[in-house]
Amino acid sequence: MTPANDNNRPATDYLEGFIDEKTAADFLCQSVRTIQKWRVTGFGPKFYKSGRSVRYRRCELLEWATARRHGNTSQYSAA
Repeated sequence: MTPANDNNRPATDYLEGFIDEKTAADFLCQSVRTIQKWRVTGFGPKFYKSGRSVRYRRCELLEWATARRHGNTSQYSAA
């Protein structure tokens, strides 16, 4: 079956899409300033830059956040 229109796109298209840094900060429950600092230090998720525009992919933000998931404080390593 073919979708009737673009509103019926699969969820994977949504996750593959690019978002700006404000939307990325909201997605990660962080401030824009925090993700800006992460970009400078190299701690944060990978990003794309074209000219002055910074963009993130939702799927990569989700992967980055999931990789930092812990069951308890004993599992956490600050390194």
